[in-house]
Amino acid sequence: MAYCCDVIFLNEMLCVADAILRLTSVLSNIIEPDFGLLDQLLRLGVLTRRQFTEVRSERTVYGRNDALLDLLTTEEQCNKFLTALQRTEQQHIINFIKQLGGQRDNDFTTVKTW
Repeated sequence: MAYCCDVIFLNEMLCVADAILRLTSVLSNIIEPDFGLLDQLLRLGVLTRRQFTEVRSERTVYGRNDALLDLLTTEEQCNKFLTALQRTEQQHIINFIKQLGGQRDNDFTTVKTW
């Protein structure tokens, strides 16, 4: 059996991409893109050089976050996004995503993606 996600909620399978999509409006207010996150996403291959430049050119942090979140369209990109968040010391954002914005209370288990 192959899993598509890093996070599986009991009684409901919810992939990281789905969780991010559900939480986009809140995430755009709390992600810190300016201190290494975009660089990490470029290194991990989530963003192309052109996308990196386009996101960075947004005038506000909120605009940068909106542009960035719009580019996260695959499960692989979203998993790499979590890696980039961890590398930029934004573990609280990862926890928020894994807890589905606080709607879940430790009822998830982490699995490896195949």
